[in-house]
Amino acid sequence: MLRGIDRKISPELIKLLMEMGHGDELVLGDGNFPAASHAQRLVRADGHGVVAMLDAILPLFPLDYAVDFTAVVMKYPGEKEPAVWSKYREHLQKYPDGNKLFIILPKPEFYERAGRAYAVITTGEQEGFANIIIRKGIIKAENHENR
Repeated sequence: MLRGIDRKISPELIKLLMEMGHGDELVLGDGNFPAASHAQRLVRADGHGVVAMLDAILPLFPLDYAVDFTAVVMKYPGEKEPAVWSKYREHLQKYPDGNKLFIILPKPEFYERAGRAYAVITTGEQEGFANIIIRKGIIKAENHENR
């Protein structure tokens, strides 16, 4: 165990997050998302919802400043957006570059983009259309002389 890392972050997931570079995308899929058939790399987090996993990942994961969106979500067929999207906005906006617009893609385009993502985390999320893609940014260099 390590200090400061949420217990929802498995050793496999921390390794994957550290391997990712600027511009790599990470999919957090709901329980119905066909993760195994779309993932280049798959991590399972079946006992957790997408919001809980975002809360565990975002303190470690810089969002990309170089793009005009915060996240990519799958188009909902109804008139109102899924309630979970407002939760995503609430949690993402706590972090730098987390207050930008969402890209909303039709299901086939979302699946295509997910297939190009660095990795997919499959969750036990039961709310439909709760899939989200976030893009990794950079951590700016700090002055480490006095550490």
